[in-house]
Amino acid sequence: MSDDVISAEIVEEWSEANNRRSVLNFFQNSTVIAGVLVTLFVTSSFMYFYLGEEPVDYGTSLTYDQDRTRGYVEDLLELGHPDWYGRMSGTAEEQATAEYINNVFEELGYQSTLHTYEVPMHSVNSEPSLRVCTPGAAGGFGVAPCSPADVGQQITTFNHRMDYVIQGFSGESSINFGDDIEVVYLGDGSDDSLWASAAGKIGYFVGGTTVASNTEIMVRAIENDLESIIRVNKNYNCGKIEGNDCVPIFKGTSHSAILQANGGSMPSGMAFIAMSKDAGEILESVIINGSGRLEMIMDVTNDQELTIRVPCGTYYGESSEILIVGGHHDTVYHAPGAVDDTSGTATVLEIATMFSEYIEKNGEPKRTIRFCTWGGEEEGLWGSTAYVAEMNQDLAENLRLYVNLDMNHVDIDLENRGNSVTLFTNHPEDYAHIKELAEEYKKDNPEMAEKYVINLGLYDGAKGEPNGMPCNSDHCPFVYDLDGGNVIGRAAVCYGSGSYEYHTYLDDMSRFNEESLGISATIYGNYMKFLAYNPDA
Repeated sequence: MSDDVISAEIVEEWSEANNRRSVLNFFQNSTVIAGVLVTLFVTSSFMYFYLGEEPVDYGTSLTYDQDRTRGYVEDLLELGHPDWYGRMSGTAEEQATAEYINNVFEELGYQSTLHTYEVPMHSVNSEPSLRVCTPGAAGGFGVAPCSPADVGQQITTFNHRMDYVIQGFSGESSINFGDDIEVVYLGDGSDDSLWASAAGKIGYFVGGTTVASNTEIMVRAIENDLESIIRVNKNYNCGKIEGNDCVPIFKGTSHSAILQANGGSMPSGMAFIAMSKDAGEILESVIINGSGRLEMIMDVTNDQELTIRVPCGTYYGESSEILIVGGHHDTVYHAPGAVDDTSGTATVLEIATMFSEYIEKNGEPKRTIRFCTWGGEEEGLWGSTAYVAEMNQDLAENLRLYVNLDMNHVDIDLENRGNSVTLFTNHPEDYAHIKELAEEYKKDNPEMAEKYVINLGLYDGAKGEPNGMPCNSDHCPFVYDLDGGNVIGRAAVCYGSGSYEYHTYLDDMSRFNEESLGISATIYGNYMKFLAYNPDA
């Protein structure tokens, strides 16, 4: 299905969600919820109005190389943390990634620039520890329960990344068995009295119902003076990627909301983790329903600023008008991020490579073309927001179009995971061009057209309106932050049809499908080429 306009209820849910998978599910299942969709018909007169009375010759000559793109992906994954695999912003791994990308731009003949920004950023400093202990018999004879001398004790060690994941802007904790701290069952978070009873204790929360977002959970924990928080996944993607379990997922929290709730400072001593269903039920049986004890050691810093990077490669054209293609190169800390968003970053590099080859044969473009990748996306769009703030006047005057590629990928299991990509924009003129290019792509690539569904969307409303652009990725500041919001920037975005492994330790190459990236690379690449060489378009 194509040309979807989303209802107010769906957009509200979309815009506020930390979990981008809900967005992807919406597009994948849009035919099921047709009752809340309005089909947008683009008539012939509409096309002539925007495209002119003569057919547009796009010259779709940029050719996608899927093997080269896969090579970019593999190079980027090798730069991940040696133990956690991720390229978390502010780390040595993110720095190495940005430098690699900057070098690629330079080798391709672009003027490369590595921007750096100091932004609020949490850091995971060392391997955490989460264990539960059932005391042995010796605990009743003057021996401290769960101490080394407690003969017969039973200790369960949970696996970091697989059984539990540290959440965005979590604080630290150093809770040992000897502290015998109480863990309070908060249910689904709807009972205010349970929250109040957890003051000075650890709150155990089953997520996904009344209190859905990490930000709301952390705000309520601050308001009720909790020691730490455990969020258990019992409802999301259960049984889909690891047996019958519900794998723990990383979610971010709003830094500004946490500061406000905590009186202007970060709650540096409040750890916040998510657990899988199976691991959480073990903890419940030992601690909440038994006489066991908890060890929870999280070496995390959340009250600092760290350096994030934005590498850009620019080919200056005859005019100062500019086209930008971007995607975020950072990942969550505990995952390789093959789909989120190494797929998008590699596509940015591939389009840059295609352009470099085209420019060498056809000469310089009329408009300036720039390729950038963003750090800090997973913690709050820090990199793209800082870049737009730095370049605001120039962008407000000269930005023709920003293209964002974030998980523009389709899983290898097309039959069971969905086979669609969604291209959407906030301007009717760009929409009409993209629609025509999508049709040309399907004619030129009949096998791909048979395998994949290409959805199109136009969201040209104001920020926060039902038909406005969402703000869940790096296109948002390019649309809504120019000249204090007085200038609405033009953007185009691609999302793929989903990744169950999103924000989990399983987001690796095992399900990677480089072929699918060719849809957005070819359509958006050729549209950018058309704009670059046609200054009146």
